[in-house]
Amino acid sequence: MKFQEIDGIKIAFRVNEDGLVDGRKTLFFIHGSTGDHNSWKDQYAALDEQFNVIAVDLPGHGQSGGKGEREVSLYSKWVKKTVEALGLRRPVLIGHSLGAAIALESAIQYGDRLSGVVAVGGGATMPVNPLVLDGLRGDPSMIINSIPAFAVSKRHRERLKDFLVANLERMDKEVAYGNFLACDRFDISGRLGQIRIPALLICGEEDKMMPPKFSRYMEEHIAGAKMVLIKDAGHFVMMEDPNTCNVALREFVDSLE
Repeated sequence: MKFQEIDGIKIAFRVNEDGLVDGRKTLFFIHGSTGDHNSWKDQYAALDEQFNVIAVDLPGHGQSGGKGEREVSLYSKWVKKTVEALGLRRPVLIGHSLGAAIALESAIQYGDRLSGVVAVGGGATMPVNPLVLDGLRGDPSMIINSIPAFAVSKRHRERLKDFLVANLERMDKEVAYGNFLACDRFDISGRLGQIRIPALLICGEEDKMMPPKFSRYMEEHIAGAKMVLIKDAGHFVMMEDPNTCNVALREFVDSLE
């Protein structure tokens, strides 16, 4: 892991072992609620040799300092500052869930500085069941143990449940609450037309948290957007079927100028 101080906060990020290589396209991965850079381990392991790959820990997550945010727009500002601090030139932003919202907001706010945007399990709105928000404030253990049941397809649930539960148990509960609240407040449905860079939308066919209709709506409202629907996968599609997900990512990035 590497670290960059930004506005007095230590931001952690994972980067290729040999550092950034001139001439390579750069992929900047943004994890979802309660995650960290490890959410993308199946991606950077497969894509490191072809691209510059950076996976950030958002403030309040993983090895980064800070206390997290409660608005997607504020997380987007952190991503912008990190991209600038690292001297990245027109990266592709790739985000999952909350990270997808951050990537999409960033594409609206400063898309001219990006090569493309990828939303994995995202939407123009990302409503959160009130029971989840209430549970995080009341009985977090109930929410923590139920997440794998509706976030992962049955086929992959047993393999991934311990990893996801461990992430949730480590997470500061106020930061976790802020993450889900930020998702619930998120709404760019009236601004999708402002995304004018290439966009890829990846969704698991069995995603119960952000069903395919959310990605399909964005495909219809972002000019030139492409949607990839992955079978036998739920909300954590990049972990459930990393091979198919990575093929889609590679093909998309290779198509960019």
